[in-house]
Amino acid sequence: MGIVKIADELHEEIRKASGAMSRSINAQAEFWLKMGMLAELHPTHTYQQLVHMLLQQAEFKLAGGSDERRSA
Repeated sequence: MGIVKIADELHEEIRKASGAMSRSINAQAEFWLKMGMLAELHPTHTYQQLVHMLLQQAEFKLAGGSDERRSA
């Protein structure tokens, strides 16, 4: 873990967004970092497609690395 210095104005925007999205400030910043990275790697994808990619990655991690899907 490291420390990243950001502008006070950006920190304030993260604080406001974290409240609206019910995330911690750190979780909001991490989400924006992940989305920004994905947007640069996949410039033709929509926001919804990028979120779907994050959800697929999370499901993979939660499933213990297997490709099995949980039944609803």
